[in-house]
Amino acid sequence: MILTVLIALFASYCHSADWSSQAILYLDNSPQAKLHPVPVRAVKLTDGFWKARQTVTIEKSLPTLLALLEEHGVIDNFRRISGRKKVDRKGPLYTDSDLYKWMEAAGWALHTGEYPQLRADIDRITDEIAAAQEPSGYLNTYFIEDRVKDRFQRMQTGHELYCLGHLLQAGIAYYRATGGRRLLDIGVKFVDYLERDFGPDKKPLLTGHPELELALVELYRTTGERKHLELARYLLSGVERERLKLKDSEVKYMFSGSPFTSRKQLEGHAVRAMYACTGAADYYLETGDPAYRATLDTLWQDMTGGKLYLTGGVGSRAAGEAFGEPYELPNFQAYTESCAAIANFIFNQRMLAMTAEARYADVMERALYNGINSGMSLDGTLYCYRNPLASLGEKIRNPWYNTTCCPPNIQRTILALSGYFFSTNKDGLWAHFYDNAEMNWKLESGTALRVTMKGEMPWKGKSVLTIDPAKPEAFTLNLRVPAWSRNTRVTVNGQVVTASAKANAYFPIKRTWNKGDRVSIEFDIRPRLVEANARVPEDYGKVAVQRGAMIYCLEQPDHKTGNVLNVALRAPVAFTSEWKPEMLGGVMTLKTRGVAFGEQPLYRYRDEATASPLRPADLTLIPYYAWANRGESAMTVWLPLR
Repeated sequence: MILTVLIALFASYCHSADWSSQAILYLDNSPQAKLHPVPVRAVKLTDGFWKARQTVTIEKSLPTLLALLEEHGVIDNFRRISGRKKVDRKGPLYTDSDLYKWMEAAGWALHTGEYPQLRADIDRITDEIAAAQEPSGYLNTYFIEDRVKDRFQRMQTGHELYCLGHLLQAGIAYYRATGGRRLLDIGVKFVDYLERDFGPDKKPLLTGHPELELALVELYRTTGERKHLELARYLLSGVERERLKLKDSEVKYMFSGSPFTSRKQLEGHAVRAMYACTGAADYYLETGDPAYRATLDTLWQDMTGGKLYLTGGVGSRAAGEAFGEPYELPNFQAYTESCAAIANFIFNQRMLAMTAEARYADVMERALYNGINSGMSLDGTLYCYRNPLASLGEKIRNPWYNTTCCPPNIQRTILALSGYFFSTNKDGLWAHFYDNAEMNWKLESGTALRVTMKGEMPWKGKSVLTIDPAKPEAFTLNLRVPAWSRNTRVTVNGQVVTASAKANAYFPIKRTWNKGDRVSIEFDIRPRLVEANARVPEDYGKVAVQRGAMIYCLEQPDHKTGNVLNVALRAPVAFTSEWKPEMLGGVMTLKTRGVAFGEQPLYRYRDEATASPLRPADLTLIPYYAWANRGESAMTVWLPLR
């Protein structure tokens, strides 16, 4: 008995001894992790593309959204329970999660610098949350008073466990920033309540909206308490379908309620499905269960083979915010919720960690630069819930949504972004993304390592890494070569290592590294035309334009005459890249000659039709992420090629 206790205490110590060294995913003790992320605090983004997005998020997005959460009564919902304020409850039943995601975002901001006001805000809100928690550990601002009887009776739609998952993630982010456990312990107290009263031989439990699963695995990594991993396994196992009498349609929509390992395709609500995949990937990283790995591979292939938008978005149907059939990828009607692109991003993050294969980082990059970055306006105060690939000019950005899931989700992704740039393993260092940044961390041998990354990515194709180990040491530097780079040249200290590194792979450089060694990687960033599979009917006969990681689009403000929906590219297509520092926060535009055609009737007899007159047109394309920042305007990604 004493030995068992000592082993448990040692395991807990190994997991939680150094809170400041834990990464966004703490995988140091995860047996199936081939890569271990470098902590957020160990990588500082410097002046460049993503640093600008982080700055606007901290200076504008976080304070304005917090004010809106106060204005709409989200924090008052907690004060109402504690008796600190007499008000009616406001908002949908899942509003608690919106506040928790804001707190997580603010927590990651504390990893990037000293922000006393943000820390004070988190501590102040934590006090409100703690005062609202019941002695049992239960905490939810919706299921109180006359709704107490509904607790865990509406698990398909109630979001009780979804809210708890985001509470845990907020607590972990703040704990890893400051060492303070108060917010985390509120979540742990709720988890203890669940583990005491729910399970196979107790009350049934189901995550109608998956989210708690991945939070529980990260809680296990943080505390070393295996019971948290076991609760995640129970939720993923889907053993409660019969006890809860779930219908097939409910199981399909929720992507939970049946064994995860029985899944053969992605279906139903896109965010729920991707969060379930993410939680299952986390579970596999800890257990190595081969059935989970096989299912994850099957579902990833299903997504990338027929259900993934060019922008990295997923979820084509507005009805149910759901996946469609393979190749059902409409443009105007694309739902592609910002949260779904983020879920795709973090799912592929786990797949990258377990495999060290560049194809997963490539999907991450596609989603990050396009389907996620489009979700927040350039000034950081307006957000997209949907991210269509064509628009007639409807209003797409708003400061507030009654369902406020996307704004703080975007914020937490951008503010934790430096934690996705590098990983380590026993062989050396892995670089996944390129922007101006400085890493101060260590190799897994224990040798301190500083890496400075400089260049003009993503607008220009060169990045220079200066390698500064504390002492000369032999290790491998693995540089990701994106799929979009046809020819990639790598030099070390001016000497060519390769003139053409393989695309969509990691290029390894194994040598003894000395202080000041310089690695230059030059990508082929010339614009490329992209074709869709012929089974995607809306894109047949059309092409899209990609330059580096960026997908481009036509937007009406750049075309004063004619409708951008009535133009085509003219083969052979040639582009001129032009930097516009005053435009949309600074963007690289693409200019080309195309053709415009007049309006046509809905139908016409082909044998009587005369060709629509074509006239030359000067076309200007902008990065997709920047559209809808100049008011409501028509836009399209896919263009006919004449």
